[in-house]
Amino acid sequence: MDLVDTTVLSFSKNITDQGLKLFQKLGVHLLFLNNKDKRLAASVKLMTGSKPFNISLYRLALTPAGLGEETSKGFRISNERLEFLGDAVLGAVIAEHLFQKYPYRDEGFLTETRSKLVNRESLNETGIKIGLRNVLDQEIGERNFTGNKSLYGDMLEAFIGATYLDRGYHFTKCFILKRILLHFDLEGMIATTTNYKSKIIEWSQKENKQLEFKVLQVHGNQRFKEFIVGLEVEGKSVAQGKGSTKKKAEQDASKNACEELNIAT
Repeated sequence: MDLVDTTVLSFSKNITDQGLKLFQKLGVHLLFLNNKDKRLAASVKLMTGSKPFNISLYRLALTPAGLGEETSKGFRISNERLEFLGDAVLGAVIAEHLFQKYPYRDEGFLTETRSKLVNRESLNETGIKIGLRNVLDQEIGERNFTGNKSLYGDMLEAFIGATYLDRGYHFTKCFILKRILLHFDLEGMIATTTNYKSKIIEWSQKENKQLEFKVLQVHGNQRFKEFIVGLEVEGKSVAQGKGSTKKKAEQDASKNACEELNIAT
């Protein structure tokens, strides 16, 4: 292929891309949607504040594994990959927001606050608040479906992943900060400090399980130390934690154990 052919192809591609973007901005692509897609597009606009470009991404975000169809190659179509992507995007946006909002707080505070914002319970409640339950009910119609307890939190992350692929990072960041974060009582979450060690001990007593904290490593010098603590349940390692004191490391290990064992906090 000579230089002229390459130039013509490049020019044609740019014209096509520009035309597609113009169609999207004008909303022309929505004219070719069926009624079901138009209802979903209206719901997406209500939640994000703007019309979707690729409606199939959002339909996939609303397809948990239990509703996904299996392809001829044995692959089940579901929102799990979008959930993975949305989790990463949400974590990055929240981390940057906290970093800028609290310039004088340490890494431990930022990590704990982010964990409170993006835990399963918080995301599940927020997914329902922004309207995902109503949209899912509209999508599944008469089909019988019972999802897991974190259904709407998982779906929210998948929806964020779909928004990121459809509209890009900047739009998705604005969507998260202006339409998702407002549902969180951030200051209230910060004021409420969870004693994870008490939670795990309470769980062990209820379940009649033997707990043991073990100091695995100590780094640093007399002034600056980092403790790494392991938590064992019935002699089996369940989680590890770290902190500037043994007490903080035990709290961190307990927090990680609560997440690993699905203990409500």
